[in-house]
Amino acid sequence: MAFLIRMGQPEMESLWLDLTTRKQQGKLDKDEEKFFKKLVKALGYLQENPRHNSLASHEIDDLTRKYGLKIFQSYLENNTPSAGRLFWAYGPDKGDITVLAIEPHPEDQKRGAYQRIKLSTLPAAKPKPHGKG
Repeated sequence: MAFLIRMGQPEMESLWLDLTTRKQQGKLDKDEEKFFKKLVKALGYLQENPRHNSLASHEIDDLTRKYGLKIFQSYLENNTPSAGRLFWAYGPDKGDITVLAIEPHPEDQKRGAYQRIKLSTLPAAKPKPHGKG
């Protein structure tokens, strides 16, 4: 089952809109182009299989406790200083995954490393169709 990838409100949605618009216009600089390519690749893996080996997805207990829903972290890249990480959650609807933040990798050994991460909010669930009756 492929998941529908959604962007958190408002930060991730704004970032995605900016990147995709400037990509279509050919206005990304070299570093942005590199980042965009990594992001699209990671989102493709996330859409097809959130447990894909390249993503190394795992729940972040500190963020789950802080936000009250299961928050996962996946690799955007690996083996680079401050390697990027995607923070995401299932929902708001069944079959959705919402990207809530993209951050450099927090230093896990430091106490409270995840406390500085600010997540976007889940978008609204799609309205349910009214049943006949």
